[in-house]
Amino acid sequence: MTYLAKLLTSAALGVAVGFTALPATAETPDNILVIANRIDDITTLDPAESFEFAGADVIRNMYGKLVNFDPANLEAGYQPDLAESWDVSEDGKTITFTMREGVTFASGNPVRAEDAAFSLRRVIQLNKTPAFILTQFGFTPENINETIKVDGNTVSITTDKPYAISFVLNCLTATLGSIVDEKLVMENEKDGDLGNEWLKTNSAGSGAYVLGAWQPKESVMLNANPDFYLGAPAMERVVVRHVQESATQRLMLERGDIDVARDLTPSDVDGLDGVEGVKIMREMRGRLMYVSFNQKHPELSKPEVRQALKYLIDYEGMENSFLKNWYVTHQNFLPRTYLGAVDENPFSLNVEKAKELLASAGVENLEVTIGVREAQERLEIAQSLQNTFAQAGIKVNLEVGTGKQVLAKYRARELDIYLGAWGPDYPDPQTNAGTFAYNPDNSDEANATGLLAWRNSWDTGGLTEQTAAAVVEGDTSKREKMYHDIQATFRETAPFAIMFQQTEQAGMNENVEGLTLGGAITAISYWPVTK
Repeated sequence: MTYLAKLLTSAALGVAVGFTALPATAETPDNILVIANRIDDITTLDPAESFEFAGADVIRNMYGKLVNFDPANLEAGYQPDLAESWDVSEDGKTITFTMREGVTFASGNPVRAEDAAFSLRRVIQLNKTPAFILTQFGFTPENINETIKVDGNTVSITTDKPYAISFVLNCLTATLGSIVDEKLVMENEKDGDLGNEWLKTNSAGSGAYVLGAWQPKESVMLNANPDFYLGAPAMERVVVRHVQESATQRLMLERGDIDVARDLTPSDVDGLDGVEGVKIMREMRGRLMYVSFNQKHPELSKPEVRQALKYLIDYEGMENSFLKNWYVTHQNFLPRTYLGAVDENPFSLNVEKAKELLASAGVENLEVTIGVREAQERLEIAQSLQNTFAQAGIKVNLEVGTGKQVLAKYRARELDIYLGAWGPDYPDPQTNAGTFAYNPDNSDEANATGLLAWRNSWDTGGLTEQTAAAVVEGDTSKREKMYHDIQATFRETAPFAIMFQQTEQAGMNENVEGLTLGGAITAISYWPVTK
C-alpha cells in the first residue's frame, strides 16, 4: 500500500483499535505535511468566489496578492507582496501600486500589472458572494476600466471617495485580493465565465503551492511551486484530510498518521497532555461568541434590562470549564490583534446587581426564548445562560435548530435572544464595526440582514455616524482611537453581549516547526514549515 493510500484509510483503521494513548511515531515523510481538518465547507477554489474558512486556507498558499501578511510577523499588518510599493494621490482616492519585477506564476508566465488589474476587475464582473469587499469602494462593472488602470509596471485603483488607506489595503489582503494568471485563466474561459468554472478546481497563482487534487469532503493535495519568489517550500507536498471528529484526529496524531490535528476539543487536547512526541499550539482566532437582545421586545429594549443581562453571564465559569483553552473572555466586537482592539472586560457574573437593575426597570417574571444552533459548545453556553438568568427570576426557553433555521428567524427579527458566533469577513476593524455598530435605516423595509444591528432592531444612537467617520479617517492612530471610543460606548449601551473570542488548539508532532495558523486576521501558512 502506498503512503497516500494508507493515509486515506487511516481514520477508519484508527477507530477500530480504540483510543489507548500511543506515542507519536512520526511516520509521515520528511518532505510532506499531513493535516487533519474539517474541510467540508469548501465549495470552490476560485479566489473571486470562495468565502469559507477552509477554502481561504488553501487559496492563501496558492496565490500572491498586492499586499499580504507575513506569517513571521502577523502583528505588523499588511506588507508588500506582489506590489513592492505604493503611492497615494493627494486627494486620497487613488492608490498606485508598483509591481515587483521578476516574479512568475507557477505556469511560468510573468506576473504583470495587467494580471493584477484583471484579477480585481474579475471580482467585480463575476459579482460572487465576497465581491462586496471591493464594491463598497464604488467599483462597478461599468466603471472598472476607468477606476482600475494599468500604466507600465503599475496598477492603480481609484475609489469613489477618500477612505482610510489602511481600510483599503486591509481589504486587498482578503481572499478575493489574490492575483490570478490572466493568460492561463482566459485560456480556460467558457461561455464568458472568466474562467470561473475551471478555477473552482484548478489553480493559477504565483504562491508557494499549486493545486494537485481536491476531492470535496475528502482531501486537498498541494504541490510545491519550486519557483515561488520567496524560495521553494521545504514541504514538497501538503495533504489536508477531511476528518470530522476530534477524537479521530487525536488518534491519528498519536499514531503518527498525521502531522497536525486542527479541530481538537478541550477534552482531546487534555488527553494529549504527556503524549510523547506531541505538542499543542494555540492561536487567537477572529471568531466571537455573542448573544443579542431583540429591541422589538418591550422589556429587552430597556437599557437597565440590557445591562442586567450582561451581569447574568458566567463568563469566568464557562471559560474555566467546558470552554477551557477553546474560548477566552472578550467583551468587545473587535477581536484581539485587530487595529482598534481593546482588552476591557467590565462585566462579570453579579446576580444581585442584575436584580437591582431589573427592579429599577420595573421588570419581573420575565420570560424569553433564546435561539441557538445545535452545536455542542453553543448548547452548553445556552444552558449556562438558562441557569444564571433563572437566578434573577428570568425564565429562559431554548429554541434549538439547525444553523439555517435559527439564522432565518434571527434575520427576520423574530427571536427574543440569539446566541451565535461571528467571524470577520476581512482583516480591518470596519468588518465588525460596520455590522455590530452601524445601522443607517432601522426600518423593517430596509431588510439590511447583513447588519447585526439591524437584525437586532437597534437604532445605534450615534454609533452609525461614528463608524462612518472612522472608515474614512486617514490618520491610523486617530482611526484606532475612534474604534476604542466606539467600543466603549457599545459595551455600555448595545443590546449585545460579546462573550468570548476563539482560541484554536492544534495538536502537532513535535518536529513540525514554523507553522502559523493565521491568528485572527488571515489563514494558515504552509510555506515556512519545516520538519
